[in-house]
Amino acid sequence: MATDQERHEQGMAVRRAVLSDAHVDASLAATTGFTADWQDFITRVAWGDIWSRPGLDRRSRSVAVLSSLIAHGHHEELAMHLRAALRNGLSTEEIREVIMQAAIYSGVPAANSAFRIASEVFAAADLPEEGAS
Repeated sequence: MATDQERHEQGMAVRRAVLSDAHVDASLAATTGFTADWQDFITRVAWGDIWSRPGLDRRSRSVAVLSSLIAHGHHEELAMHLRAALRNGLSTEEIREVIMQAAIYSGVPAANSAFRIASEVFAAADLPEEGAS
């Protein structure tokens, strides 16, 4: 069994690979005494334990995360994980299909918000939105 320190190190490596050094550095710079335990927890558990598991590749994990965030309306996290999904190799077309799939199970308003947020993320990244298939 890995130590907390090993889980933290593994988590930090995965977190940086998925979210980018710039994002992680900004999160860490914003850490306060109040949020330090939380930053440690999400690095060890979310990134060191869950995102590091061998059962799914990062693309598949991104699809699962996007679907869940859309369903629960976590818009700030959705934007961050849309950028992560692109880093994990999903195309804008694949992301569109994830949103379409989520619309059936999570509702049209959730999909409307997700499409709006995805369009903003793609525009900020200077990515063309691919046409309908």
